[in-house]
Amino acid sequence: MTVEQLNQEFGIANQVKIIEGEGGFPIVEVSNEEGSAKISVYSAQVLSFLPVGESEDVLFVSEKAYFQAGKATKGGIPICWPWFGPDPEGLGRASHGFVRNRMWTLLSTEAVSAGETKVRLGITADEETKAIWPKSFELVLEVLVGAQLSVSLITQNTGDESFEITQAFHTYFNIGDIGQVRVLGLENAAYIDKVEKVEGGAEKTQTGVVTIDEEVDRIYTGVKPELVIEDGALGRRIRISTLGSQTAIVWNPWKEISIKMADLADDAYQRFICVETANAADEVITVPASGQYVLKAVYGVERSA
Repeated sequence: MTVEQLNQEFGIANQVKIIEGEGGFPIVEVSNEEGSAKISVYSAQVLSFLPVGESEDVLFVSEKAYFQAGKATKGGIPICWPWFGPDPEGLGRASHGFVRNRMWTLLSTEAVSAGETKVRLGITADEETKAIWPKSFELVLEVLVGAQLSVSLITQNTGDESFEITQAFHTYFNIGDIGQVRVLGLENAAYIDKVEKVEGGAEKTQTGVVTIDEEVDRIYTGVKPELVIEDGALGRRIRISTLGSQTAIVWNPWKEISIKMADLADDAYQRFICVETANAADEVITVPASGQYVLKAVYGVERSA
């Protein structure tokens, strides 16, 4: 559908309009009395969220991000599915699955209230996806934009056999200065340190709150359903509430990797942190035939005292 056709079907006066974004991808722009957001139909990726009264976006998007068919866009909330990390079967398939680099379908928009707007996007198994992953599925992302941002990933097994998935919201948070960031809620949690190059990663335990002063790539397990990013430079706290997840990934590439990444500015590591809501590592989800599974994250902003 063209942008004009999408607007005719899904546009909502004073709340939702569809524009042509970078790379020609349709972008759903949401603006209501409580907040605003931008959602790319390509990859069903939330690229921006700004609660009313805030001047700095909650989400980070790289100024060098790719907006090209077949490539992942670095920033916002990429969706890793039906696996997180490397191909679990070692078949050479792309890391983090195949839904973050293909076009989805805009399913519906709804003005829930003057301050809350719902957008639903979906992707369904076809010959191309079955050549990569031979399962029957329907995947829906439900985004609720208001004073908070809520994202729900609904996996529906439409086949007659169960299948297993790992998955994540690979969320990039915009922060003022990585040196003034603390992640609260992971104290004493076990984690797999993917930076330490041992088979499968070194198993460790978090001591105190998480701070970043070097490359960090950790998979935390047995995680509580609420985490907080304390952003000292911007004077705010980003609260993350989750459902259907006991795994969290904390990632920052630090300087050397930032320099090597073509789609990331050399100094970008100073301005974002990824705190990801996931089912990963040993948290493998079995979705029964005709069953479904919901992974949900809610992001809210609080001003620091």
